[in-house]
Amino acid sequence: MGGAIDVLNTLREVGVIVGEASSNEFLFSSKPSDMPSRWEYLLVYSEEEQDGVVKQVEVVAQVEKVISVSQALSKELDFEIIKKLIESGLADSKVWGQARVLGYLTERGELQLPKKAVMPGKPVYVAPTELLERFYNYSQDEAISIGSLITRSEVPVALSVKGFRRHLAVLAQTGSGKTYLAGILADELLAKGGTVIMLDPHADYVFLGRAADGRRHELSDRVTVFRNPASTGRYSEGEVGRVEPYEVCFSDLDIDEICLIANIGKSMQRIREGLEQAFELVKEKKDVFQPEDLLEELEAADEWKKRGGDFKLKVLGAKAAKKYIKQLVKMGVFTSASTSIDAMLKPQHLSVVDLSGLNDEVADYIAYSILTDIYEKAASNELEFPVFIFVEEAHRFIPYEGRTDSSSIIKKIAAEGRKFGVFLVVITQRPSKIHPDTLSQCNSQIILRITNPDDQMAIAKSSERLGQTLLEDLPGLNTGEAVIVGEMTRAPVMVKIKARRTKEGGSDIDIVAKLKAAVERARQESPENESSRLRSELQGFMTDSE
Repeated sequence: MGGAIDVLNTLREVGVIVGEASSNEFLFSSKPSDMPSRWEYLLVYSEEEQDGVVKQVEVVAQVEKVISVSQALSKELDFEIIKKLIESGLADSKVWGQARVLGYLTERGELQLPKKAVMPGKPVYVAPTELLERFYNYSQDEAISIGSLITRSEVPVALSVKGFRRHLAVLAQTGSGKTYLAGILADELLAKGGTVIMLDPHADYVFLGRAADGRRHELSDRVTVFRNPASTGRYSEGEVGRVEPYEVCFSDLDIDEICLIANIGKSMQRIREGLEQAFELVKEKKDVFQPEDLLEELEAADEWKKRGGDFKLKVLGAKAAKKYIKQLVKMGVFTSASTSIDAMLKPQHLSVVDLSGLNDEVADYIAYSILTDIYEKAASNELEFPVFIFVEEAHRFIPYEGRTDSSSIIKKIAAEGRKFGVFLVVITQRPSKIHPDTLSQCNSQIILRITNPDDQMAIAKSSERLGQTLLEDLPGLNTGEAVIVGEMTRAPVMVKIKARRTKEGGSDIDIVAKLKAAVERARQESPENESSRLRSELQGFMTDSE
């Protein structure tokens, strides 16, 4: 009994529950000087049954709304009368708040929502730091460190690595910090032993093998950047560190894969038959071949007529197939050997697939190739450890409208991958442009600032846990602040993202510094400076001659 009293004596009381209360929310009255700010965390005590015994529990709540009211200062009064009431000290004011109940922790650390309403008349306290630390953290083996509470910077926040089992979406408009955050998540998963693969269209993650100061860190040897020979590469190998080629041998593909890449649909039967005939003829001549070899065989299709039979019927289809195979030749993505997916599936290893400098079709095919190889291994029970796949710019690979090579395999992983230990992290600045089936499969969401109404609506439709109040606050988040909902956290939480320990790639250029440099360059290259330089050189030459 004495311990409970000691705890109560250390709490700061800020109000009392009034009016109608439920198990989900309550109203409370407070002195104007004591009223906590919006989003502050509160503590109220309630009685709940646990294991057949009624116990007092610590219910955590969060302030959603703060209202200030004056009965004397009515909006119907004339301004001069209002001034006189204030000057005479007759103006009254009172404040009240509305709080949303988040739940309480059981003795086993599980979150429970109250079954009973908190009672009017009960005191309301500011939630102590120690309680919030337990509420928003996990054991060391399970915790993914992410940052701290926006309203209580002294309270660290961690996510549960178990939440990745139901996929994750990172959603934010450009410049809000989603790439910075994704780098933290990847680094934390790597430190936990994860096999991480990042599809990186803009080389935003190629420096994850470097510390923030550019030097190597203790896990640098476990980070590899893969780059297709067709990629121009935004950064050189010297800048990045460990870079290996990602190659696809064309002759390793089957006819269905070639038709998929070339956009030859199943209804285009005649073209498929002509292409398949050319494919078989090339395979008879060469063990290793390229799209150019297939195109050469298609261009020689008139020679098939001499063979008679079915060959004559396939000539027209072969000629029609030429324009599709010409597109594969232009891709420039294929080589004479294939990179084994096993190179990316090593334990505690992070693979960044650098797609920078590639056109959309090539990047899409590489994504399709990698994800298909991973899924096939997973479905065949060949994966020993869980695999975490980050899809940056996800709206490019799995758009709301249209078709890409990789869209079907991403949908399949979203729907079935968790059964095999393959988990998605979908990253996009345009939630309204991504296919809703995939977004709805992401049971956890980290949402940074979003102001576009269409994107807000797409988020609302995809998330059952994001209430209207949190949705309305998304435009007001600062850079590096996020709302997190879903199975990665016990309750919705607003977080200030922590600093990265790894170097960031793809950050915005310093426009002011670049413009100053441009002015300096222009000054140096001006005609006046050039004339002065020539006069100096001439004077030096004459002096040397004397």
